[in-house]
Amino acid sequence: MMGNVTDMRIVTWNINSLRLRLPLLARLGEALRPDIICLQETKVPDDLFPADAVRDLGYAHVLYRGMKSYNGVAILSRVQLTSLDDTPDWCARSDCRHIAASFPLDGEAVELHNFYVPAGGDIPDPDANPKFAHKLAFVDEATTWFANRPNRRTILVGDLNIAPLEQDVWSHRQLLTVVSHTPPETSRLLAWQENGFVDAMRHFVPPQEKLYTWWSYRNRDWKASNRGRRLDHIWVTPDLTDRLVDMTVLRDARDWPTTSDHVPVVVDFRD
Repeated sequence: MMGNVTDMRIVTWNINSLRLRLPLLARLGEALRPDIICLQETKVPDDLFPADAVRDLGYAHVLYRGMKSYNGVAILSRVQLTSLDDTPDWCARSDCRHIAASFPLDGEAVELHNFYVPAGGDIPDPDANPKFAHKLAFVDEATTWFANRPNRRTILVGDLNIAPLEQDVWSHRQLLTVVSHTPPETSRLLAWQENGFVDAMRHFVPPQEKLYTWWSYRNRDWKASNRGRRLDHIWVTPDLTDRLVDMTVLRDARDWPTTSDHVPVVVDFRD
């Protein structure tokens, strides 16, 4: 990736507590020099967001939406951001799972949507598990919202908490009944994506090849077992596919000290 000519580098990362892992954010910035970083699970209320520390890392433009201990999303940028505030209150919960902005690319605005989809708990039954019901309802709402608006020059990123394709998990057969890869989830995520988006990661990595962004903390040796899932995504509208330069999953970050169980995903765009 580093050898390609790029004008805009965007990273998405479920950081799993921004204040706890602020040194890793600095390490990410030094390693990749991204123009924009989208974070999920920041787990910090807005009044305690470390905006000055983030700006000290070179990200002068910062948008965030957070709450204590749970959820939270943020966009950190070296380029000017314009906040997009006309987004829904998903499932009427006000639980800080979506933030959106626009930024200039090739002299014209691009919309950027950063999502943290509910994880859904452990039981893949919406009647027995309210968390799973919430997850399905959230994806349904998002699908409908994007289907009813003109989607052009749009990038959607985030921890969508669903691995939709067979090669997005270490074992399709064994995970069919495990939350994140069940048919009610995968069919919904693909329906959302097919409502006007291209999978930027699979634009570079064929769907028949394994591709993961998350490895459980429960795996003592995550590299040896390699029981991963692709829960983190970057989508673009078709009018931006000719701007795509390259994509990388920063697997090395899974070995950083006290790191997240997710790793950053990087996509480069040409202006």
